[in-house]
Amino acid sequence: MGMSRERKEQEVVDFRTRLESVETAVIAQNAGLDMPQMNQLRSAARAEGVTVKVMKNTLARRALEGTKFELISSLFAGPTMLASSEDPVAAAKVVYNFARENDKLVIVGGAIGLAVLDKAGVEKLAKMPSLDGMRSILVGLLQAPATKIAGVLQAPAGQLARVVGAYSAK
Repeated sequence: MGMSRERKEQEVVDFRTRLESVETAVIAQNAGLDMPQMNQLRSAARAEGVTVKVMKNTLARRALEGTKFELISSLFAGPTMLASSEDPVAAAKVVYNFARENDKLVIVGGAIGLAVLDKAGVEKLAKMPSLDGMRSILVGLLQAPATKIAGVLQAPAGQLARVVGAYSAK
């Protein structure tokens, strides 16, 4: 017994609403994950703020229509799932890490904003630091030069003052 038409329509609407609030979508194929493995993937995803959605490809494609992720609807073929996250890196990281340990999950591709990613693109994204990680790297980069610049500015000024002082003493 399948889902009622109303229920399917509601699922499409809910999924589309979710897609509008996320930055990244990763599509992977389930090549034989059992329920415990799927639950393991879902709980790993939840811990990182990632949603994993399995739905019929026709419904998924319909949900993608008119969203920024419309270009990846062609990737829905076979037993497919979509992981999505507001953090630009989280969905890719969760799926990539799970797929590395489990060959029954195969990354197909995805998108970050309007940019479509192939499998290699998803893997590159997965290896980047998280949004918080990137922020701390940026903060580190912004703070480091400032202290160096201050040190450089102070050193020559001190030397200059000593040189001028030495000449004026003569």
